[in-house]
Amino acid sequence: MREYNTNEIRNVTIVGHMSSGKTTFGESALYVSKAIEKKGEVEKKNTVGDHTVEEQNRLTTLTASLLPVEWKNAKINFIDTPGSEEFVGELENVLSVSDGAVLLIDATKGVEVGAERVWLELRKRNIPTIIAVNKMDKENIKYDQVIDSIKDKLSKHAVEFTLPLGTQEDYTGLVEVLNKKAYQGEACSAYDIPANLNDKAEDLYNGLLESVAESSEELLEKFFGGEELTPEEIATGLRTAMISGDLFPIVNISSNNNIGVCTLLDTIVDYLPSPKQVGFKTGIHPKTKEEINREANDNAPVSGFVFKTIIDPFVGSVSLFRLYSGTLKTGQEVYLPETDTTIKLPQIFILRGKNQLSVDAIHSGDIAAVAKVSEFFNSITFAEKKEPILYPKVEHPTSTIYVAISPKNKHDEDKLSGSLSRLRLEDESFETKRNPETAQLLIGGQGLTHIGYVLERMKNMFKVDVETSDQKIVYRETIRSKGEAQGRHKKQSGGAGQFGDVWIRFEPCEEDFIFQEEVVGGAVPRNYFPAVEKGLIETLEHGPLAGFPVIRIKATLYDGSYHPVDSNEISFKLAASLAFKNALDKLRPTILEPIMQVNVVIKDEFVGDIMGDMTKRRGRVLGMEQNAGYQEIIAEVPEAEITKYAVDLKAMTQASGHFSRKFLRYEEVPDQLVKKIIDEYKK
Repeated sequence: MREYNTNEIRNVTIVGHMSSGKTTFGESALYVSKAIEKKGEVEKKNTVGDHTVEEQNRLTTLTASLLPVEWKNAKINFIDTPGSEEFVGELENVLSVSDGAVLLIDATKGVEVGAERVWLELRKRNIPTIIAVNKMDKENIKYDQVIDSIKDKLSKHAVEFTLPLGTQEDYTGLVEVLNKKAYQGEACSAYDIPANLNDKAEDLYNGLLESVAESSEELLEKFFGGEELTPEEIATGLRTAMISGDLFPIVNISSNNNIGVCTLLDTIVDYLPSPKQVGFKTGIHPKTKEEINREANDNAPVSGFVFKTIIDPFVGSVSLFRLYSGTLKTGQEVYLPETDTTIKLPQIFILRGKNQLSVDAIHSGDIAAVAKVSEFFNSITFAEKKEPILYPKVEHPTSTIYVAISPKNKHDEDKLSGSLSRLRLEDESFETKRNPETAQLLIGGQGLTHIGYVLERMKNMFKVDVETSDQKIVYRETIRSKGEAQGRHKKQSGGAGQFGDVWIRFEPCEEDFIFQEEVVGGAVPRNYFPAVEKGLIETLEHGPLAGFPVIRIKATLYDGSYHPVDSNEISFKLAASLAFKNALDKLRPTILEPIMQVNVVIKDEFVGDIMGDMTKRRGRVLGMEQNAGYQEIIAEVPEAEITKYAVDLKAMTQASGHFSRKFLRYEEVPDQLVKKIIDEYKK
């Protein structure tokens, strides 16, 4: 593959609902551009994009794949992404380096929830987007209804750049409105527009010219003055309207039959922006924190951003990066501001699926990869040491569901933690944590499919197989009443004995633990106070009801006695423990449960169901906010009630809802549930 300069590059993410044909479109683009001689099929497990064992087993995309295509003296860096909303981490990484997107809509179904979800992500980042209505050759297509659903659910600014020549088995090609030409079949040969489509094509053409004119005052004046706009002015105006979010082209295609794919590639090259046209990338100086803007310019200082890591047990790690500024050559030294290290880059290559295409250098705006650079990880910036810069890291949502895992083979305990650490380099949107209180190793993710993929990858790559179980909730214990008791420890066994005697008052408080003393007259010598406190701390680590740590308790040592010979620290530690146990009857101990804040984002139609369900889960709705046609419900709910909420929410909202969660505080468990929790944890 030859080197491409900044103006010739387009960085485009392929997005859409599951099974909208993203991988097949990527394969078709590679085929019509002659990057591959034979087109693969998802069902035959031989596509360039879905090359991992897990993707081939499930017949779906699970990880982003780079698919560079050469078309009309330009290089389109397509990045195919998973359709499942559970792989939002992968999508966020990719969108952080994208200048444009192709959103695929299944012509048989119209706009589905996955398309709506990803549309919100695209609009949040203001990424210019082309909407491709795919599968035009399938049965039961009502094209006008599909266009209506795009305008209703996505944007009124979506405009048809093409008209279909037939639908279903009669779909043979399309009309390009701007070129005023028709294109039949797989070939990119032009024909005259059929007479029955002339009027509609002319109406759309005039509408597009108005959009172009509105992109600048100069063009508006020219347009209403009756002057004809040049092709260059039309292209510039359309690109400006797309960058500002005022225009979204709609193109109809059949990826299966390669129809319309040439037109879509033309539209990408002609109207999606190059890195230079997008403008500068903003970062900060690592030391002064001063804001810095870097233009996509070959003469600017080198700076880049690693957005994806692929772990291979044989090759090691492969790091995909976008070069934001400068020119990068094989063997060049780069500086990593975060770790304050300088490294020499080995062979730079272009990745196509899993295949490596060697290049000697890449220009600003391009996407490339290096292998076996252990200092690289996702969201790290590299730059020149004399001109350092730090680009913003990609922020991922917190995990919404956890499962406990343990190795099937006990000898794999060490391999388990090591393999999870390596997989975290690939996907930082899942997390692992070991809970010492429940003795569980937990893996958290965006859903069961996401977690299942991580565990399947671990088994295939590192040969570690695990068993899963439900997450145990980490409760606490506390007291509800004030009480006092004596703790007296006396042991005589010949020679020096043991003697400690304390009176301690216990009461509820807001802090986890407070220890005070009010001893008068030296009844307990001051040098034994720390031993009393330590004895209580150790005792409170395992509460009297179910063994959970005891919190929100204040202990006041106010009296006692000692023996000048037999008293020692261990005696007073044991005496303190006895005092707590003897006071229990008066203290009314109970269980505390973790309370989480959940932010649930749903469509208006599901608000009633979700609020009713939240009440059933012992939740309290705190408020609601409207955002881009969605409602965000903010609530507090016990963690025990939402351990599988990710699954339940998907079922209740037809997979359109999502949520985030965070720990707030501990609260008392209702009395009727205390016994059930105690019995469960005493098993």
